[in-house]
Amino acid sequence: MKRLVILGGGESGVGTAILAAKQGYEVFLSDKGALKPEYKAELEKRGFAYEENGHTEELILNADEVVKSPGIPEKAPIVKQLRAQGTPIISEIEFASRYTHAKKICITGSNGKTTTTMLTYFILKNEGLNVGLAGNVGKSFAWQVAECDFDYYVLELSSFQLDGMYDFKADVSVILNITPDHLDRYDYKFQNYIDSKFRILQNQTPEDAFIFWNDDPVLKAEIEKRNIKAQLLPFALEKSETTKAFVVEQDLTITAPLPENDMTMPIEELALRGTHNVYNSMAAGLAAQIVNIRKETIRKSLAEFQGVEHRLEYVASVRGVRYINDSKATNVNSCWYALQSMKTPVVLILGGTDKGNDYSEIEMLVREKVHTLIFMGVDNKKLFDFWRDHCTCPMYEVKSVEECVQKAYEVAHEGDTVLLSPCCASFDLFKNYEDRGEKFKAAVRRL
Repeated sequence: MKRLVILGGGESGVGTAILAAKQGYEVFLSDKGALKPEYKAELEKRGFAYEENGHTEELILNADEVVKSPGIPEKAPIVKQLRAQGTPIISEIEFASRYTHAKKICITGSNGKTTTTMLTYFILKNEGLNVGLAGNVGKSFAWQVAECDFDYYVLELSSFQLDGMYDFKADVSVILNITPDHLDRYDYKFQNYIDSKFRILQNQTPEDAFIFWNDDPVLKAEIEKRNIKAQLLPFALEKSETTKAFVVEQDLTITAPLPENDMTMPIEELALRGTHNVYNSMAAGLAAQIVNIRKETIRKSLAEFQGVEHRLEYVASVRGVRYINDSKATNVNSCWYALQSMKTPVVLILGGTDKGNDYSEIEMLVREKVHTLIFMGVDNKKLFDFWRDHCTCPMYEVKSVEECVQKAYEVAHEGDTVLLSPCCASFDLFKNYEDRGEKFKAAVRRL
C-alpha cells in the first residue's frame, strides 16, 4: 500500500485525503497550523490519521508521494527536506486528475480568472451539462472526483497550483493575461512567474484548444518562442485574420468551429461592465463554443451572469457616496482595471502584504481619478515612499478596517466612489481577501 502524505489541511487537503483513501492509499495529513473545525470533524468522521499545529518529520519523510497545499512555499523546511531526498511533491489538481476522464476547461491569468471561471461554469450549467467547479473556487477538485461523477470540470488554476502539475492535461486551456504578481514566490524574476503560468499548456495535443488575449505583449512574446501544439484561439477588441472573438461597432462576436454557430450580441447587453469584462466574456464564450454549447445559451448567460463577490462589488451608497469592495484585487494590474472602470472621483484604499509591487502601472489613473489615498496595512512605508513622489493628493494611514471606512467617510464628497482595491495580499491584517472584503462591507453598512 502506497503512503500518501498531505501537507495542509484545508479544502484541497481534506479532499485529497478522501480521494486517496478511496483509491487505496495509506493517508496521513499534516498541517503546521490549527485545522478549521469543519475539516477536523471530516477527518475524524472518516478515521483518517492527521496532525495539526506542527509537522512530525518521521511521519512525513517516509511518504511515497506528497500532495502539498499551494499556499506552502518551496522554502518551507519540510518541503526542502522532501525535495532533498527525492520524494515526489505534487498538487491536489495533479493527483485528482489521475482518477477522472472528464473534460477539463482550465483557466489562469494574473487577473480575471475567477470571473471567467465562474462565467464559464454558469454557461455550461445553463446548457444542462453535468459540470463541476473547482480549483481556486468551488469545492475541492479531489473531493468532487471522489464523490461525484461529472462529465466536465471548469478549473481556476493559480501559478502555485500549476507548479505542482506534471502529467495533467487540459482539454481547453485559457490564459487571460500575465502581469507581475507573486514575485516574492518566484525569486523576484518575472520570467519564472511567466513559465509557471504556461505550465497550463503542458501535455496539450492538436486536438486541444488554447484561448488567450491576443494583445497581451507578454503572451504574444511567449507564444512566438514556444512550440505550442494546441489549436490557438486568440481574442481581442479588434477583429483580425486570427482573432476568434472580437468587437465590431459595439457588438461582441464569438466564433464557433462551425460558422453557422457564430454568435453576436451588443456589448451593452453584457451583464458585466467594463473593458476587462468584455475580455472575460470573450474567453468564457470561446471556451463554451469549443465544447459545443448552443449560441442561444451563451448569449443568455452573458446577459444574466451576476459577477463574483469581492470583485468590483457594490456595497452601499452612504450620503451620496458609492462604496465598492474590490478586495480580490491583490495585485497592481487588478487595481488598474478597477480604476479604469471608475466614472466618478475616487477615494482609493490600498495596502496589505506587498508582493514586489510596481505601483507605476496605476500612477496615471491615480492622478486622473483619485483625490485621496488611504493606506490600510501593518507596514505602509513602500506605499508612502512611492506616492509621495508621484501624487500630490492627501494620504492617510490606518491600521484597521473600521478606521479605514471612517476616514473614507470623512474625506469623500457626494458623487464620489470609495474603492477598496488594495493591490496587495491581505495576510497582514486579515485571514484572506474574503475576510478583508467581508469586514469592509460590514463596516460600510454600520455607517
